[in-house]
Amino acid sequence: MRILVTGAAGFIGAHFVRSVLEDLLPGTEGARVTAVDLLTYAGDRRRLPEESSRLSFVRADITDAARMDGLVPGHDAVVNFAAESHVDRSIAAAEAFVRTNVLGTHVLLDAARRAGGVRFLQVSTDEVYGSIETGSWDESCPVAPNSPYAASKAAADLLVQSFVRTHGLDARITRCSNNYGPFQHPEKLVPRFTTSLIKGGRVPLYGDGLNVREWLHVDDHCRALGLVLAKGEPGRVYNIGGTGRTNLDVTRRLLELLGAPESSVDRVADRAGHDRRYSVDDTRIRTELGYAPRVPFDEGLASTVAWYTENPDWWGPLRGDSAAG
Repeated sequence: MRILVTGAAGFIGAHFVRSVLEDLLPGTEGARVTAVDLLTYAGDRRRLPEESSRLSFVRADITDAARMDGLVPGHDAVVNFAAESHVDRSIAAAEAFVRTNVLGTHVLLDAARRAGGVRFLQVSTDEVYGSIETGSWDESCPVAPNSPYAASKAAADLLVQSFVRTHGLDARITRCSNNYGPFQHPEKLVPRFTTSLIKGGRVPLYGDGLNVREWLHVDDHCRALGLVLAKGEPGRVYNIGGTGRTNLDVTRRLLELLGAPESSVDRVADRAGHDRRYSVDDTRIRTELGYAPRVPFDEGLASTVAWYTENPDWWGPLRGDSAAG
């Protein structure tokens, strides 16, 4: 089996590549991987194995149609992680999100259609559903995105579904909750707050901190993706949920793990259009594909904090000034 993975030097994409190469995902044992990444600020070659006879790395832009048409043929599957994903950046400047997340997905879909016989997995987000006060979104709910980032991902999802219906492409979509784990860029909440606290700094918490997100360890996410790639139905959407926590709860847990006082938290003005609560119903992937998460949130968060504590040489050069929340 040959798998082309885009966004392969990103946080989740690289973890997926490593999982495939370590034969941790049933149905992909022995697979060869072509890892494609443009290596923007969020892509880091250090996340990937330095040497593997089953891995080849290509630096390329997924919006380059000629390049993708040359790369996709000969592969059995395309797994698309490539995306601009930071909400704050999308609010400040949405053009890059439309280009990569919408145009880039279209280019890949066209390349897969022309190549023929290619299975396509679009890795999306629960943010496409928007905010929900009570209950949980299931896969039949309409998309109602509220940030430019979420809107660009929703547009990409709709393009995928149109290629299934119009062209008969073998494609499926996953919508996951907030991921966390080692090697995540320090613009995101968990590594942003963790690295700031390690350095004795302060952390910015939006609004009252009661916005609710579901948290999913990257190990569990990649196992779910492996199941959808191997056994998912064409045209089907699969939610991948996590453990619901308020941003304030997560922040306090990080303070506890790192021995920092609550005075380390700066309350900052809320983000524009900040969704109050996300929650997805992932019954489908559990009952149809046999998925179940393995990493308890408290255990996974503690191990993640330990990894950042032990690896300042990796994250130190990546730290920026963007807020998280």
